[in-house]
Formats: sequence, structure tokens, C-alpha cells
Amino acid sequence: MAAVTTVVTARDTGERLSAREGIVFQRCEAGRKADVQLDPEQAYQTIIGFGGAFTEAAAYTLSRMSAGQQAEIIRRYFHPEEGLNYSMGRVHIHSCDFALGNYTYVQDEDTELASFDISRDHKWVLPMIKEAMAVKGGPFTMLASPWSPPAWMKSNGEMNNGGSLRPEYAKVWARYYTKFIEAYRKEGVPIWAVSVQNEPAAVQTWDSCIYSAEEERDFVKNHLGPAMHAAGMDDVNIVIWDHNRDIMIERVTPILSDPEAAKYVWGTGFHWYGGEEFGKVAKTHELFPDKHLLFTEGCQEGGVRLGEWFTGERYGRNMIGDLNAWTEGYLDWNLVLDETGGPNHVGNLCDAPVIADTVTDEIHFNSSYYYIGHFSKFIAPGAVRIGLESAAEDVLSTAFRNPDGSIAVVLMNEGEVDRTVTLGLGEMLAECRLPAHSITTHVVR
Repeated sequence: MAAVTTVVTARDTGERLSAREGIVFQRCEAGRKADVQLDPEQAYQTIIGFGGAFTEAAAYTLSRMSAGQQAEIIRRYFHPEEGLNYSMGRVHIHSCDFALGNYTYVQDEDTELASFDISRDHKWVLPMIKEAMAVKGGPFTMLASPWSPPAWMKSNGEMNNGGSLRPEYAKVWARYYTKFIEAYRKEGVPIWAVSVQNEPAAVQTWDSCIYSAEEERDFVKNHLGPAMHAAGMDDVNIVIWDHNRDIMIERVTPILSDPEAAKYVWGTGFHWYGGEEFGKVAKTHELFPDKHLLFTEGCQEGGVRLGEWFTGERYGRNMIGDLNAWTEGYLDWNLVLDETGGPNHVGNLCDAPVIADTVTDEIHFNSSYYYIGHFSKFIAPGAVRIGLESAAEDVLSTAFRNPDGSIAVVLMNEGEVDRTVTLGLGEMLAECRLPAHSITTHVVR
């Protein structure tokens, strides 16, 4: 008889990642079919992990809280048992919109990068990363992404409002990534991967830079890939696209179809802002099965939404949709924001799973925090997605076999009424009650 741990988060109850009596598997009656049938023999992608972004805004906000509250936020995200068990992180290469202003690591027109200096990151960003590493018990699988080259390298002469990389600075800009990786390594923060450019198809009022697919291909092929190899950093992965799902196929195809560019590319990063087109994620895998898929950013736009439930359901729906489409890891955006949904140097305020009120020193855990936890706490790095056939109407589901042999099944009911579904494993079957607007994780051992 399988032993099952059952954990529930439900809107209309006080349950938030709350343990319930585990479901009970019994031998299935002949001819009876489960609503959700697991097939542990069928194996898909291996999971890297789950995590969020160490932005300057997040780190600065954290620094404004009392010492006890700072420790609580870090614990609730990164502790393997008491927190969400985060094992991944994302950091911006100099400024992004969720920084306190535009900044770079070099002085103007320094084509030799002799002035390269990450001392600004020592103020807030690196201390937050190091505190999180200490609580987690080791380094993160860390992605680094640039939002814009320095203004003097760009066609529009500024970091904001789009513009493009001037061709004569492509070689210098490629070396900039290696300088960043080297500087972070010296701080004991290894960088696992870099993306070429955050959101290369969007002219933003904040730090941004436009690349066509062909320009991204040529930058990787002729500059970034060779620069990283020359620096002995061929163990650091390169992620392309790092933008929305809606046009990911047409954006990655010219790059991954070019063998000279593709040899440098680990895989494709993507965001959720362009719609929930999970079929395009799956199609990208189908077209390029030897490359990887990573969700690199998502958040609820438009400022703080304290107490809202739809934000958590957005996370749950997107995570299940992407994981079922071969995605190997999930990176949320800002780990923590202040009571305004910032700071953001151009007023692009957003929500985060954790809101820290810097006026009252209170911490608010949004529904998104708990929904993410239904995946990150129970699907371990190294877990493999397994086969699952579902006939359960209006119930979303995904399942993984963990390295310890346990099976984690996530079931989500976005509907207005409670539902009961049956879960099948081999010849065994269990009944699962899913409250309205809830998410449930069963871990079968």
C-alpha cells in the first residue's frame, strides 16, 4: 500500500500548503478507469529546479526590513524544509527596470573594460544572494541576463527606449558577459547560464535593446559564443530569446537551425506576458528536441494585488502548462517587492509572491507564493516528468518521479465548485477531493 502525503491550498479555507490526511490507494475494480492515470514508465524532461530573481529592487526592499523579517523572507523562500526549497536564481547584468536607476559596471567609452567594477552589487544584491545560499545550503543554478548594453554601445545613445547594439561594439559587449561571470565567481556565486538579451523584441521605456532573430544568431555565433570559449567559460550555458511564448518559434528557428550558432546554445528561455500559448513551447521542443526549455520570467503586472486569488491561479495554470510542454525549470520574477510594487526606476510597478511593507515592517504572502510552493517544495531538482492521461474535466494536472523514487502529482481546480477525481497508479486507485479554487499536491512513496 502506497504511503501518500497530501498538501492543499484552497481559497475558501485557511489551508495554505497545509497537510491533510493522505489519500488512500486501493486496488481498482475490474474495468474501472481513473480520471487521472499515471504512467511512471513513461519519462520526459528532467527538472533543473524552481526559483526567482535577485533584482536590485528586491534586495533593496529586503534591506529596509528589520533583521528578523529579512531572515524570515529568506527562510520562507530558500530553506529546503521550512521554505519553498528554491534552487534557482536570476540576476540582471547591471541595471534593469527593477533597479533604482540606470547603471553599468564600466565608465563611458571604456572599450578595454579596464574600469569594470561590480561594487554596486555589493551593497544589496550580492548580500541577498549569499544569505539565500547560506539558508539553502549551497549555490544556486543561476541565470544572468542583460537588459541593455551601456548607452555608449547603442544606436540610440541611451540604455532605455530600445535602440540596438552598434556592430563595432559587439566584441566588447560579448567580453562584458565574461567579465561579469568572472566577477561573480570571485564572490562565490557561480553563473550557470547567461541569456543573450532580456526581451529582445520589445522597445521598453526602461533598459532595453532590440535584436532581430538574425542579429541574435550572429551575435551568438560570431561574438558571445567565441568570447565565452576563449575565456574558458564553455561550461556556462547560453540561453536565447528570453521573451514571450507567442512568437518564440519564429524567433528561435533561425538561430537553432544554424549549426554554427546552435553549437553554442543550451536552449530557449521564455516569459508569459504574450499569452498562455503552451503549444508553442511544446512545438519548440518538437522542432529542436536536443535543446532545452526554461521559463525565465513571469509576474502579475500593474502593482500590488494583496489577497487576490487569481494571481496564484495564474502561476499554477502557467506552471502546469509549461511543465507539460517540456519546460525544465521555472524562474519567477522579483522575489520580494515593497508595498507599492516597486521600487522601479520608470514606475513599471508589479506584484510579487512576497510583499514587504517597509512602512509597517509586515510581510504579506500572496496566493502566488503558495501556488509556486506546490511545485517547488515537492518536485526536486533531478525529478523526471512521467506519463499522465487525464479525463478529468476542468482539472489541470502534472506528475513527476523524484530522485528518491517518490511521485509528486499536482492537481488544480480553478472552478467554482468542489470536485472529486480518481487518481490511478498501476492497478491501484485513490479518490481525491479538490476544493473550489484550490491546488493539491500528492506525494506517493
